[in-house]
Amino acid sequence: MTQYDSEAINFVLRNVRDNDVKFIRLWFSDIVGNLKGVAITSEELESAMTRGMGVDGSSIDGFARSKENDMFIVPDPTTFAILPWRPKTNAVARMFCEILTPDNQPYEGDSRALLRRNLAKATDLGYTYYVAPELEYFYMKDSKNAEPLDGGGYFDQDPQDIATDLRRETVLTLEELGIPVESSHHEVSPGQHEIDLRHTDALTMADMVMTYRIVVKEIAIKHGYYATFMPKPLIGYNGSGMHVHQSLFLGDKNAFFDESDDLYISKTAKWFIAGLLKHAREISLITNQWINSYKRLVPSNENRPLGYEAPIYTSWATVNRSDLIRIPAYKKGRETSQRIEYRAPDPSCNPYLAFSVMLAAGLEGIKCQYKLPKQSEHDVNLIDEKERTELGIKSLPKTLGEAIEETENSTLVKEALGDYIFNSFLENKKIEWQKYNEQVTDYELGRYLPIL
Repeated sequence: MTQYDSEAINFVLRNVRDNDVKFIRLWFSDIVGNLKGVAITSEELESAMTRGMGVDGSSIDGFARSKENDMFIVPDPTTFAILPWRPKTNAVARMFCEILTPDNQPYEGDSRALLRRNLAKATDLGYTYYVAPELEYFYMKDSKNAEPLDGGGYFDQDPQDIATDLRRETVLTLEELGIPVESSHHEVSPGQHEIDLRHTDALTMADMVMTYRIVVKEIAIKHGYYATFMPKPLIGYNGSGMHVHQSLFLGDKNAFFDESDDLYISKTAKWFIAGLLKHAREISLITNQWINSYKRLVPSNENRPLGYEAPIYTSWATVNRSDLIRIPAYKKGRETSQRIEYRAPDPSCNPYLAFSVMLAAGLEGIKCQYKLPKQSEHDVNLIDEKERTELGIKSLPKTLGEAIEETENSTLVKEALGDYIFNSFLENKKIEWQKYNEQVTDYELGRYLPIL
């Protein structure tokens, strides 16, 4: 169990008292990234922070729930924040929690603790892992029909667009929660928006992503609308991604920067990129975990020669042509901003697991000093399969089933997730894939019933 000092606990208790906080929501994540929680009153908070609060551990297992088992959650005082959308009188706060077994040991199914362990591996090498995700999402008129709230396009600024007001209120709410926002804008598809968070360490950011998703939904519900992080809710339009900007620091020095390199990226960065490219297929199940995720990752066709701007090949470049990894342009004097952008993940992933496997792949590249292939000089969507093979460029999995097969055979993912989460996550995804394959869809009925 992480030992929280009395000063941190007392700071929380003072905040509760001074801000008339009556309820505290104790938050944790299940294995597939759904937000879970229990609410306690302020009178129970000190006991919860020192002794823990009992919960049913099977709630953490996702779809693959087994028998009930007792666990304890211990709130992390550094994550205390008052929820701005709740009343100011008898206010409500939230805290993220550590999950423990009855004998006070870390629960092996706790994905937040898992990310801590993976970050510790980077720390042992002297690195701090920073991330900055760009989360896209859709505003819909309601949750029953995929009808976008607006008809805007990329970077549109329509003063009559209600979604712009929703996005503005969301940004203000995030900042009230202490979550720094870098920018926000309308995305390519109707009803699609993006709010970008300022980079920070991966554990803090994973907590921020979990909070971000609930804030976006709460603000939409408040105004009678619905927000979704479903990767591909609209046919014929771009889906929602979560491009993740990543860097490693050695103290206050950016380990990805090298002034002598043509692209201003270091050997460390090149090895890290090579690791992500080599293991991209294996980690896809974690970064893109739903049936619908693979409706976003589709190739170009005669109607969409450039596809849907989502990466489907393991290529990298310095310009944005839907490559898996992009190196943003370096601006002189901004050495600390040098980074890489991994573009496959979608915003419905479990961020604790996604950051864990991306870091593991990158560190493996550094450890083994993988050779970085040449960057793609042409749009990889427009060259033939033979040429891609000659260049060593592979395809990402095309379905959840293919992704399951890749991950099941991955030593890297198993080591990154640990046996329990690895096996439980796979079980969850196999259940979902089986249920999907048993369905008879509207497409099949419309296509085959009249002719067969």
